[in-house]
Amino acid sequence: MLLRLENVQKQYKDFCLNCSLQVEEGCITGIIGANGAGKSTTFNAILGLIETDGGMIEIFGKDSRKITVSDKQQIGVVLAESTFTDILTIQDILPVMEAMYPAFERENFLRKCGQYDLPLKKPIKDFSTGMKAKFKLLLAMSYGAKLLILDEPTSGLDAVVRSDLLDEMREYMKQDGRAILVSSHISTDLEGLCDDLYFIQNGEVLFHEDTDVILSDYAVLKVNDEQYRSMDKNYITYEMKEAFGYKLLTKEKQFYLDNYPGIVAEKGSIDEIMLMITKGGLLQ
Repeated sequence: MLLRLENVQKQYKDFCLNCSLQVEEGCITGIIGANGAGKSTTFNAILGLIETDGGMIEIFGKDSRKITVSDKQQIGVVLAESTFTDILTIQDILPVMEAMYPAFERENFLRKCGQYDLPLKKPIKDFSTGMKAKFKLLLAMSYGAKLLILDEPTSGLDAVVRSDLLDEMREYMKQDGRAILVSSHISTDLEGLCDDLYFIQNGEVLFHEDTDVILSDYAVLKVNDEQYRSMDKNYITYEMKEAFGYKLLTKEKQFYLDNYPGIVAEKGSIDEIMLMITKGGLLQ
């Protein structure tokens, strides 16, 4: 396991983080949630950018407070702000990367910059939003890091740029021994990328599941009042009252299709599940 958080806590005046999650080797793990849900606070805690109030963080099997410089060179990071001051150019940054990371792959990085038309002598402050996003991700992947920590890398970008970045993440994972923790409030970006997903709200993880299980086994059932009264609700987790009757979230889609052939069962997309968990009522 490359990363593990156990009851990591951070208290602010009007917000409290209490988060547990883990990232397995060979996996892309996603964190989904609205803006302000706690995704960035979680990432800052992992990277030691804020002091936590409790809990435990392990990176590469070690207490995060005891990881070495060599360990840190195995972590690639993309945060909202640029890693370097934006008056620098890519050309300026090359010798800095070579000094900081012995495994920096200069030629491969320059090849990727050429592939994405990133100018080497133009200040980063003059890059477009998409160019900055590509630059930050390529830089994070330029020295063979085992673990990528990516906080909202596709936020504010158009569909084409987002697709490019997702493809780069898939390419990165072709080498054994790597993992990615990536956050986003754009659930569709992560639906086809991640092996498993955490849904965080108000600082707490409300839902964790393998992505393929979500897409194959989950469903939102739409039933009228009569169907609702007569049906077996043992496999219903959340319900929401609607004008036509009820919307119900289940992990046992096939059970209801087999036993209630007239029922409407819609595929359980991430957005639908998030809506049911946030707006619906939890069945005991």
